[in-house]
Amino acid sequence: MALRSIICIPDPRLRLVSKRVEVVDDSIRTLMDDMLETMYDAPGIGLAAIQIAEPLRVVVMDLAKKDDPPAPMFFVNPEILWASDDKADYEEGCLSIPEYYEIVERPARVKVGYQDRMGAHQEIEADGLLATCLQHEIDHINGVLFVDHLSRLKRERVMKKFQKAARLRESEQA
Repeated sequence: MALRSIICIPDPRLRLVSKRVEVVDDSIRTLMDDMLETMYDAPGIGLAAIQIAEPLRVVVMDLAKKDDPPAPMFFVNPEILWASDDKADYEEGCLSIPEYYEIVERPARVKVGYQDRMGAHQEIEADGLLATCLQHEIDHINGVLFVDHLSRLKRERVMKKFQKAARLRESEQA
């Protein structure tokens, strides 16, 4: 396993639509292991491959509580098969938008089809935090950020803040 760098806004790669994984092989499992280590180190509860500049439809998650043993989950080519009409609000954050949190409204329940770590086809029905995280990470592999679900004013404000920070970093490195 290896720690990888997480890319942050305004990096344009975060807007890429990730490619479908054709075969879940050892290289994909190594990628998932790297993603998991990177996510735990950040620390976070979910990570899409695009967040480490790998435009593949791969997601890892671990929603275990702090004192519980790790419970990693692996999703290859995840897609939402069904979403409820009822909504739920959760405060979301993102490793690619550090230290920024906002309430986002999403469907309260979803059914997701995916391939697991070994490539077997699976389906999962989720609600609560798991439903929110699945939707958040699937958005990532489709080039969508959680701030895209906010009002235009809030979205523009956070984007400008991170663009300014990126320009400052670039000028300091020059």
